[in-house]
Amino acid sequence: MTHDDDDDDEARPRAIDGVCRYITPTGMAATRRELSALLYEERPQIVEIVSWAAGNGDRSENGDYLYGKRRLREIDRRVRFLTRRIEKAIVVDPAAQTQRNRVFFGATVTYVTEEDQERTVVIVGVDEADLAVGQVSLASPIARALLGGHVGDEVRVMTPSGADLIEIMAISYPEPVGMNAL
Repeated sequence: MTHDDDDDDEARPRAIDGVCRYITPTGMAATRRELSALLYEERPQIVEIVSWAAGNGDRSENGDYLYGKRRLREIDRRVRFLTRRIEKAIVVDPAAQTQRNRVFFGATVTYVTEEDQERTVVIVGVDEADLAVGQVSLASPIARALLGGHVGDEVRVMTPSGADLIEIMAISYPEPVGMNAL
């Protein structure tokens, strides 16, 4: 094995057991809100529309009926998905992290690329990632490369253009509830 092969092994992301199950308390609350809205707001409205449309005669050409039935199937599929996610979820509160000098789930990490571009990301669950606001999935290559790192560590992250070296500049976590009162 050559030295280059060793570099590739270091750049290869670490596997994380149950990665799809981790979620922050905020992500869990959003998932529960979505499920509730589907079950108690949108679905009853669509059922009412379908019932009304069914009473209008020929269902084969009734757009309200056909769209409503299709939307009900979509809602029911999403409800099953969300219900399974909630049942299997592992809620991890980043504020409870005790090792705040290392990168773990829920960390806010500032890093610098080889091109001296500074970026800040928050490592969150797969279902709550939103790159537009700097939230990256725990399963993403950047999060997997950062996990376990300390400030000052240089880590390799695999990108579509190959391995890039980045340096961890800062790590932070939300403050635990009640700490401000001290």
